Amino acid sequence: ELLRKVPMFSRLDPAKLKLLAFTSESLSFDDGEELFNVGDPADCAYVIMDGKVEVMADTGAGEVVAVTLQKNELFGEMAILSHAPRSATIRARGVLKALRISEEAFIKLLTDNPDVSLDVLRQLSDKLARSHRQFEELQSKLQDYVLA
Repeated sequence: ELLRKVPMFSRLDPAKLKLLAFTSESLSFDDGEELFNVGDPADCAYVIMDGKVEVMADTGAGEVVAVTLQKNELFGEMAILSHAPRSATIRARGVLKALRISEEAFIKLLTDNPDVSLDVLRQLSDKLARSHRQFEELQSKLQDYVLA
């Protein structure tokens, strides 16, 4: 029932939803607990069932929160899709409940369910647009700093 409330899974037929539930793992994390670190191998994706995560970025001034993800958002999928190591460190912000989907189950979910694939593409597009806006804002601030 919890999975049915996640928009990306809401249109899955009951048999596929049941398969997802059996092939995934429900996990809890404490505030500040790291789910994975930049450079780690990609072996799964996560969906936030309750709570938030912080996507951490390394800067010259130290580690900063690049973005905060919330309930029903997917993360960890980019490394799976690109066959690359993790590009960021992910940390629980407050108590977190997340669904861990193995790489194999995630790829099967995408290839067998066009609606889920489309939702994942939309989420990736949103992330890309957010990153681009942040880049433009930082570039503008840097330009203002250089001109000052």
